[in-house]
Amino acid sequence: MENQLRFGTYVEFQCPPGRDHSSLIWDVVSLGDHADQAGFDVWTCLEHDWFEQFAVMPAPLPLFTTLAQRTSRLTFRAMCHTLPLHNPFVLAGELATADILLNGRFEVGVGRGHAWLQEPANIVLDENVERYAECLDIIELAWSNERFSYDGKYYKANDLSVVPRPTKAGGPKIFQVGTSAKWFQRAADNAYGVVLGGPAPTAVFREPAKLYRQLCAEAGTDPYLGWIKAIYLDEDEDKAMEEARESVLNFIKFNVSPLHSLARETPEEKQRLIDAGYAFYAADDFASTENLTFEELIEYGIVFVGTPEKVGDQLLELWDEFRFEELLIVPHYGGMDRWQAIKNQELFARDIMPRMRAATESAGAAAPAAA
Repeated sequence: MENQLRFGTYVEFQCPPGRDHSSLIWDVVSLGDHADQAGFDVWTCLEHDWFEQFAVMPAPLPLFTTLAQRTSRLTFRAMCHTLPLHNPFVLAGELATADILLNGRFEVGVGRGHAWLQEPANIVLDENVERYAECLDIIELAWSNERFSYDGKYYKANDLSVVPRPTKAGGPKIFQVGTSAKWFQRAADNAYGVVLGGPAPTAVFREPAKLYRQLCAEAGTDPYLGWIKAIYLDEDEDKAMEEARESVLNFIKFNVSPLHSLARETPEEKQRLIDAGYAFYAADDFASTENLTFEELIEYGIVFVGTPEKVGDQLLELWDEFRFEELLIVPHYGGMDRWQAIKNQELFARDIMPRMRAATESAGAAAPAAA
């Protein structure tokens, strides 16, 4: 059904100190195999360099082509390609090549990326906003025109042809990642999908979700809202809590860890982040999450842990408020073992996925009215 809720997984490739990178990557590949067999629709991961605890995955495109040979139903998407780090004339062709090799089972997530990624790539932090916009311009032009010219501040081209061509005119569907309202107008005008959620309380995402739907209504485009939520499941509540504890604490610790590489102690350093479009990293809310206890992380709903019945209730409550079109669970994080992630996916697909499909279809796909 066209309006049926889509289900997927999202993996960050979080790597504890001392963990072998090769075994971690192949463990996650096996999770992709299982997700395809279990009936998931979408498989997503991060593109992220340098900070191994946060993610060991700088090159999702070869990962996707590997998984595409082992699977039959999954659509693949990076969340996201950090555009300021790329030459957009090159990236446009690389993405089109992946689209061909994946036989169209491909979508493209774009974003500015985390603040700590810019300077290790020799990108001036203050340039990232303009670079992002120019990169996105160029990718769209490359996919929509056999030849094009571009005269930007950072990128220029004269009568350029980017090859190969993607499988359909205009290229794969684009998804915008992040909560910055600055880009929601462009997302609405161009019918991009938007993905929200992650290791933060739900309240952080309420206004961005509302704004995106409102702007889509004004632009006359169909919204497509994706939601990310980390979960841990077991048929026994106490066992779920016990098994999840270390991984949940590491999930937050590893997510926050690169933040400590940023200069953000003085008012001047925080203002620099704000001026560069990274006010989120200048505030203390994100950093403070690593000081929360396991019990607080569960209480605040930052991670859903428990039986399929309990977590299913929480996810349905989340859908009832936001009416997202896609739910991406995070089944593997914080150094958990592969068998734990497989169990996560198995129980979700067996017990929660059919329940949510039935409930959301009977409730209808209409989004809540924008305030």
